[in-house]
Amino acid sequence: MPLIVVEDLRKAYRVAERRAGAWGALAGLVRPRYRAVDALAGVSFAIERGELVGYIGPNGAGKSTTVKILAGILVPDSGRCEVDGRVPWRERVAHVRRLGVVFGQRTQLLWDLPVIDSFELLRDIYRVGAADHARARDELVAMLDLAPLLDTPVRQLSLGQRMRCDLAAALLHAPELLFLDEPTIGLDAVSKLAVRRFVQRLNRERGVTVILTTHDMDDIEALCSRVVLIAGGRVLSDGSLEALRAQVTAERWLIVDLTDPAAEIAEPHAEVIRREGDRVTLRFDPAAISTAELVGRVTARYPVRDLLVQNPPIDEIVARLYGEAGGRP
Repeated sequence: MPLIVVEDLRKAYRVAERRAGAWGALAGLVRPRYRAVDALAGVSFAIERGELVGYIGPNGAGKSTTVKILAGILVPDSGRCEVDGRVPWRERVAHVRRLGVVFGQRTQLLWDLPVIDSFELLRDIYRVGAADHARARDELVAMLDLAPLLDTPVRQLSLGQRMRCDLAAALLHAPELLFLDEPTIGLDAVSKLAVRRFVQRLNRERGVTVILTTHDMDDIEALCSRVVLIAGGRVLSDGSLEALRAQVTAERWLIVDLTDPAAEIAEPHAEVIRREGDRVTLRFDPAAISTAELVGRVTARYPVRDLLVQNPPIDEIVARLYGEAGGRP
């Protein structure tokens, strides 16, 4: 049985409308007007135990609304939502005991207190036994290299250090399900890699189910074997990154570094889409011309120093899907 089952989930918000100017403000007080905005318009998916799933979409797509319903914070207007056999908003206390949440732009740590004090407070909040808490804390401190930070007030931590501490805080009560919302936002390259390695290890070794919402497609490519893409409150795609690419295009890119920056490449079955100095990027359809044939033609006819064949970046694929759905990245 899947850990998470979502069927035809719907949620609309009532948004106030008012005309401009003083008279508009007065009219809004006397006779307010509202319009309904569909945040979710029939979302359905299921997630098995131990999956690491990317949940992506443009701003306003419905990602946060879905996560809040799954966390028991919001109640949907209709539809089915169960997490480990529980309805989140009806059994919140039991539900949150098995749930961890990390928000990249917020923290559950106490700003003016040392990190270790926040860890101890969370033990009391989740009512974790002293021995179990100590064991989980020590393991997480070792995995995330937090020992030098435990006595430091949270406000003195760098963003990368705070994120590592927030990850530990979310896992002290040994949740089976972890929601990560923009966990690498604002982090430098080293900190991003550290967070990604930890999430991979957590999922692989402990079997923790992870739902990752992010606009960073590098995180998605590095971590997720499955991606659910949502826009306008509807699921546009649900599957692997390869399936997502195939849904949009079969094209591939040939990136050519030329020894002569003035050389022009013109091929009947390839289109130049970008030129930066001596680097030229062409896109082509493998059904029209094979990769080997195109590479052979280019290397035979032009002064090539180096070349690379790759799929279009996942950002490009997702942006096209957003555009087709009328959304925006």
